[in-house]
Amino acid sequence: MKRFALLFLVVIFGLGGLGQKLKPKKRSNGEEIKFRTKTKDVCTMRVSGDDKEMKLRIECKSQGISYWCEFTGKPSVCRAFRNNPKIYWNQIAAELRKIPHACESMEVLKTTMCQKAPPEALMKQIAAGVEAEDLANQEKSIQKTSVRAAGQGSENETEAMKLAREHCWESLHGFCSYIIGILRG
Repeated sequence: MKRFALLFLVVIFGLGGLGQKLKPKKRSNGEEIKFRTKTKDVCTMRVSGDDKEMKLRIECKSQGISYWCEFTGKPSVCRAFRNNPKIYWNQIAAELRKIPHACESMEVLKTTMCQKAPPEALMKQIAAGVEAEDLANQEKSIQKTSVRAAGQGSENETEAMKLAREHCWESLHGFCSYIIGILRG
């Protein structure tokens, strides 16, 4: 009897919203989404741009090191994104929460809601950088920047990525190129 009453309530509340129009939930440009990676890095995502091209900047802090990366793409070509961009960006943040390093593990950000969208809908990494903080001397951070090539095998591919492709497992290419880039200065 309790199950029937619970089922009845669920059906009543579910039917109550059928006649209402759903308003798309927009996430405004510049709004921040905060999250933590698998290794507890504290990160912030910021979205900017328009329907033609969107830019996503991710900034993270982890044990005296700050790192950042930027992605660009046209998620608006995905109908599901146009209907509810808030869910799209929350799915991106959810994927980034599952990995240890928000900027090195993903060259392309994918969501389940736009799986069948054209390739230009994908957010592709275009730049990344690291800032090492010298806490003892409180000196200004030194920023190292690397610009990623748009596609794999590109002539503009960085030396670090080439080495990573030669010596690391495929799933670790981003992380390896990051470490190689730091070691090479």
